[in-house]
Amino acid sequence: MIGVIDGHNDLAWACREKRGYRVDGLDGTDGPVAGLHTDLARLRAGQVQGQFWSVWVDPVLDGAEQVTATLEQIDFVHRLVAAHPDRLELARTAEEARRAAARGRIASLIGVEGGAQIGGSLAVLRQYARLGARYMTLTWSRTTDWADSATDLPRHAGLTAFGRDVVAEMNRIGMLVDLAHVAPSTMRDALAVATRPVMVSHSATAALCDHPRNVPDDVLARIGSTGGVVMVALVPSFVSQARHDWVEAGEIGEPPAVGIADVADQMDHVREVAGIDAVGIGADYDGTGSMPEGLEDVSHYPDLFAELSRRGWSETDLAATAHGNVLRVLEASDPDYRAFLAGTAGQPDPHAIVPAVDTFTREQH
Repeated sequence: MIGVIDGHNDLAWACREKRGYRVDGLDGTDGPVAGLHTDLARLRAGQVQGQFWSVWVDPVLDGAEQVTATLEQIDFVHRLVAAHPDRLELARTAEEARRAAARGRIASLIGVEGGAQIGGSLAVLRQYARLGARYMTLTWSRTTDWADSATDLPRHAGLTAFGRDVVAEMNRIGMLVDLAHVAPSTMRDALAVATRPVMVSHSATAALCDHPRNVPDDVLARIGSTGGVVMVALVPSFVSQARHDWVEAGEIGEPPAVGIADVADQMDHVREVAGIDAVGIGADYDGTGSMPEGLEDVSHYPDLFAELSRRGWSETDLAATAHGNVLRVLEASDPDYRAFLAGTAGQPDPHAIVPAVDTFTREQH
């Protein structure tokens, strides 16, 4: 059995929208939970040993609303784990993830999906880390005040000075820098600043599909040479050029078929450009409407790894891709994270403690 640690699953937001944040009824013992790609029974069938639960916030919310909604999402993950202690275990480090898997529980990790969710405050970033978040995606679909998104108009040619401070502070406190969703200029700026390996939690390759969310080859190579990991998403319009073209043309007629082979092609390309030690999987289940044929929900990871095996990937390669690579990247920042939690990481840079909200400009009542 090859245990999978997936880089990105949006169950928390899906349960906000469809279940009022309820954590009961997700066992799946009476059949798949309707309207979701994910439940505990299907995770077990999919040989999932660890999951980064995404705590994403719709950008219709703004400022402090994003912070509030992020805390609600983190609360959901903690409550989900507490409600299923025999199946799930909260994990903050690679050691804790391995220990949970050894006990037969799914290691539950947390990733914040969008830099706007810190509300411009590095103090908020630090609080998320204290609550167990181990990565943050620098942007979501919109350009922020400090970083350009892949799917919005650029304003900064990458990262601003504050954006570079964000990356530096993430490295100091042991949060992984996630380059999914960001513009290539932001990817390159972040890689120039980062002192620890980075991750891409859920994207594909621009060489095989020119969706703006995908990673160019020069960035793939740089991530590979610096010890990072690129976790391939299963989103059909990311992995298939024909499907992306169909979407761009207005989704007229039947969508081009996308299957397991398309995803495997993407993983082959990451391997060719960045090396086997850079390949991972971040499916984006419950974060998109459709999935490739044969990969419809979280129970199907073994089918993907069977395809890779047919292509000549060894058991060692498959284990590295399934969980070894992301654990190595997480472990590289674990000493920083432990020091931060223990209060031995030193003081933040002065730029990192400037108040994000200025009381002196407000009228006093």
